[in-house]
Amino acid sequence: MPNYYNKDLYKVLNLTCDASKEEIKSAYRKLVRIYHPDVSPESADVNKFKEIKEAYDVLTDDEARQKYDVLHGFFREKLEKEANKTAHKNKYDEFIKNAKEKAQQPQSFTKSFNDALDSLFKNSNVRSKKDVNKPASVNGSDISLELSVSCFEAVNGTNRKVNILHTEPCPNCGGRIFINGSKCSMCAGSGIVSLQKKINVKIPQGVKQGSKIRIRNEGNKGINGGKNGDLYLIINIEKNSYYEIEGTNVLCNLPVTPFEAVLGAEISIPAIDGNISVKIPPMTSSGQKLKLEGAGVYNKSKTKKGDMIITVYIKLPKNFSAKELELYNELKNLSADDIRKDLKNAKKSIN
Repeated sequence: MPNYYNKDLYKVLNLTCDASKEEIKSAYRKLVRIYHPDVSPESADVNKFKEIKEAYDVLTDDEARQKYDVLHGFFREKLEKEANKTAHKNKYDEFIKNAKEKAQQPQSFTKSFNDALDSLFKNSNVRSKKDVNKPASVNGSDISLELSVSCFEAVNGTNRKVNILHTEPCPNCGGRIFINGSKCSMCAGSGIVSLQKKINVKIPQGVKQGSKIRIRNEGNKGINGGKNGDLYLIINIEKNSYYEIEGTNVLCNLPVTPFEAVLGAEISIPAIDGNISVKIPPMTSSGQKLKLEGAGVYNKSKTKKGDMIITVYIKLPKNFSAKELELYNELKNLSADDIRKDLKNAKKSIN
């Protein structure tokens, strides 16, 4: 029988007997950095390193570890942690005795060990260690996010890429908070981390201000098998100075230049179903309204469309060329109409 059966290999690696394989590997890497002659000549200890390597080789080999646990008595400790040891003491004693006999035989140990283990728990109400020690599942929380859309996007629907900040179990510690007895450095002991994620979402046709769109399983992630939360998009329809939806009608404030107002023009503007042509009559004044029938929004039954109501207002360009100013000055000199005549008459009526 190998000499290591007389040693506590878990203690060599500063671990307990229920350490996972990943914890064993992690502990081994840390000790190598301290005792390996090629890595740390100053603190190297050849004999200590050999002992560490031996413990690592045994405990990372599933069959060798099973044999070691049985013969060293660690398996009894594991069993007693996971069940009522008084009620099943006789079964444990018989199992340990048979397992030790099998462990010292040259043939494969794994199958006989697993068969014996199955028989130990068959028809028993004793739960496995995995079930006993398994942490309770926690469902992920929902996330609410405001999403702004234009009035046309609200009417027609659209696709958007949204960036969400959500939490999920720490990939380093798996949400367990501790690694080898110390707080996880990645999540600082919280068990969760925050991550940015971009997803594509579909905004359906006809959403209203304040509408909520539910996207399943895109909220914060569940822990230990818990369900993921949902993402709720709260729709905000952007207000602007040009368009507004009022029932089934689309209201539009349309800027025109002075010469378009005087001479008339045909202008292409955005509408619900794409661009639409608007005819500005000659001598149009600011505040004058135009109606385009059927250029609005469908009613609820989608049997009839509203209209587009256009309010025209004259808007001056931000910059004038010298030639334009010259022409405006010429127009001023040519104009003979007193557009403020009514204002003067109004004053006389007040007096």
